[in-house]
Amino acid sequence: MEENNKLTIYTDGGARGNPGPAGIGVVINENPAMGFKAKHYSETIGRTTNNVAEYKAVIFALKKAKLLLGGDKANEVEIEIKSDSEFVVRQLNGTYKLKDEELKPFFIEIWNLKQDFKNVSFSHVPREHNTTADSLVNRALDTLL
Repeated sequence: MEENNKLTIYTDGGARGNPGPAGIGVVINENPAMGFKAKHYSETIGRTTNNVAEYKAVIFALKKAKLLLGGDKANEVEIEIKSDSEFVVRQLNGTYKLKDEELKPFFIEIWNLKQDFKNVSFSHVPREHNTTADSLVNRALDTLL
């Protein structure tokens, strides 16, 4: 991938209890060649499961990237989503079949959002390499206390 037109985004979602109060965290890394500064986002998303929160974090990330880039430029950019949810990454890459009916609408939404970019890839990273996105989830959830 040409680094000049690539954004790396770390996502995380979590629920305290499963289901329970949930939040998302998204880190869009900077890309100086594109004049793009790093962005951090966290928010609560109501009461849901960990897997739904993970999917919603990816959806948020893709929507935010398109908004920040602008529709015309988005289709020239490659996005790499990094998540510590092996389950979600494998589903999005087609390695695991999507059996849970509750997750299908999120999968379809992500599939549709992918069309706005030159390419979107999904990579699993160990939790210790996703600490910033994880802390953003916890920051969001801590606002509920």
